[in-house]
Amino acid sequence: MKLQIAVDIADTNKVLEIAETIHDVIDIYEVGTPVIIKEGLAPVMKLKAKYPDLCVLADTKIVDGGAIECEDVCEAGADIVTVLALADNATIEEVVEVAHKYGRKVLADLICVHDISKRSQELLALGVDYVGVHTGVDMQKSGRTPLADLKTLVVDIEPSKVAVAGGVNLDTVASYAAHNPEIIISGGALYNAPDIRKAVMDMKGYMK
Repeated sequence: MKLQIAVDIADTNKVLEIAETIHDVIDIYEVGTPVIIKEGLAPVMKLKAKYPDLCVLADTKIVDGGAIECEDVCEAGADIVTVLALADNATIEEVVEVAHKYGRKVLADLICVHDISKRSQELLALGVDYVGVHTGVDMQKSGRTPLADLKTLVVDIEPSKVAVAGGVNLDTVASYAAHNPEIIISGGALYNAPDIRKAVMDMKGYMK
């Protein structure tokens, strides 16, 4: 199991500051959608320039223009690119083709997908490397979590292909780890902690 921090902060300097603290202990460092929308792929390029061995995921949520957008993300240095599972298959095929040409991986975000098992099987057949169960921030406000979806998905999909995100924190991470997904993603619970490095290490401890 790998721990991914989702840094959903729209400030490149803050993204780099957090990386300075945890780059040697975090498995995957996500450059979140907010900073990509605000400042483009600059934070990805800066992270890879400073920490070439750090696995960086760019949460681009590609939904169209698969080839050209994925090309830009790969050129910036991202190791993993995200595409929305709701995108057309043609878009997903383009993202996969380009990412794999560069030796990079693709995570398909299942946010708002209703039949996650069926769509995940289709996505894996299209060549994506991971499918991600995701309860978005807005959905979390009503008390929803991704745990039930994770339980459903690992029945039909090999857990080594599964990621999970959506409000995971130190109190809940063990319940997700029990289902052995390949990637557990946590955001504010880590980067808003008083001691981010300690929070990362504590969370990884629950994942063993």
